[in-house]
Amino acid sequence: MDPIETPQIAPLIQSQIQQQMENSNLTLDNYLLDSAYDEMFAGREALHAHYELLMEHFSSLPKDDLTRKKQAADLSFLNQGITFTVYGREEGTERIFPYDMLPRIITAKEWETVERGLTQRITALNLFLKDIYNEGRILSEGIVPRELVYSCKQFRRHMVGLQVPRNIYIAVVGTDLIRLENGEFVVLEDNLRVPSGVSYMLTNRRVMKRIFPQLFRSYGVRPIEQYTQLLLGTLRSLAPEGRPEPNIVLLSPGVFNSAYFEHAYLARQMGIELVEGRDLVTHDNVVYMRTTSGLRRVDVIYRRVDDDFIDPLIFRADSMLGVAGLFNAYRAGNVTLANAFGTGVADDKALYAYVPAIIKFYLSEEPILKNVETFLCARETERKHVLANLDKMVVKAVGESGGYGMLIGPQSTAVQREEFARKIEADPRNYIAQPTISFSRAPCLVDDGFEPRHVDLRPYVLYGDKVSIVPGGLTRVALKKGSLVVNSSQGGGSKDTWVLSQ
Repeated sequence: MDPIETPQIAPLIQSQIQQQMENSNLTLDNYLLDSAYDEMFAGREALHAHYELLMEHFSSLPKDDLTRKKQAADLSFLNQGITFTVYGREEGTERIFPYDMLPRIITAKEWETVERGLTQRITALNLFLKDIYNEGRILSEGIVPRELVYSCKQFRRHMVGLQVPRNIYIAVVGTDLIRLENGEFVVLEDNLRVPSGVSYMLTNRRVMKRIFPQLFRSYGVRPIEQYTQLLLGTLRSLAPEGRPEPNIVLLSPGVFNSAYFEHAYLARQMGIELVEGRDLVTHDNVVYMRTTSGLRRVDVIYRRVDDDFIDPLIFRADSMLGVAGLFNAYRAGNVTLANAFGTGVADDKALYAYVPAIIKFYLSEEPILKNVETFLCARETERKHVLANLDKMVVKAVGESGGYGMLIGPQSTAVQREEFARKIEADPRNYIAQPTISFSRAPCLVDDGFEPRHVDLRPYVLYGDKVSIVPGGLTRVALKKGSLVVNSSQGGGSKDTWVLSQ
């Protein structure tokens, strides 16, 4: 929608809120509504009921109080070392993760649908991985094209016929959701290999409870602090047979990895060792950790290292991050990895288009959470459609993440579109495209007022003895006005996510 046509909030509700905000000097002058679903405003005439108390509270805060709270939050993040790494930027790689103090609120009814949909999805994707690495029924019956699976760079032939503990291939998942114009949550992406960001979810909550304790209590927000203990319980449940008190470690690429803060945070919260590849060794297909008192057996590895780098004997021979012989120990059943080798095939962006069919095939159910319409450039007719409409599409490389390898058509130049057209023609299997979606916007504190910014939601799903989902997730924010890119590596930030108990 042209900005000139973008409606402002109705004068009556704006004046009512503005009266409350008289002492805070905050304004709604730049809060313009468009066709996107607004998390706070139910059209131009009213607030969504669950945001009324929030606006009342923030509107009553003097500006000096708000400034002090913002400074306290920033200092807390700084003291905790809550950072992320941006690669390829000349101005420096280490940054404090941007944080917006206005929480994103989700009602109990909305969350119930999200929770059921995520449980359904992880169950079906686990069955899919078990099937393609064993019987291959879904391939034989033509539900998912065999060539699409076998051409995926994340398909690991070494995993064919290998049994994994409890048949759980994906124990930890971060699923990216967006909300459409009608308010419906849909799945934008599945992150099954090494999903990150959960530490920001947890630290956002800790800071929010500290700086707005009364508001937090008034809302009856469901807790998320149990996540690390749920994760620990999930990892324990996947231990090899005969190891009732398993030794669990978190395997990190090291301090230069973009998510190293998270690796250290989670290991500390779970009370397990944080290790790098050089800390582990294998003997007779058993993994051991080097300690000052000698070698200690390792039973479960929560790995934050990609397949390609995890075992130089099987995958990339030049990797300095992995453990030689780890795959053989895994194949022998002497150590469990979460997530399993080869799970990346199920979060390939081209395979994403088949998840609704995967759910129907294994569960005989309709998807509770729908997909975004997706065009596979590997299909000639769909490729022609994409190339003819690049200015309207979002194009993604199937193996990229973090906002990299992506073209946002409406915000691109002719030169960029020509470059992507050449890439698509050269390697169509490597690209998919989706319509540009103006997903939901939530209020953010910007300078002296409230402004809407686009947000997504990444809930975290655990799968061990059962499926566990903490009520909330990481709400990521496109802090740049008009931007649709929420990734921290591309200038995005985050919010606390409040799921209401009733």
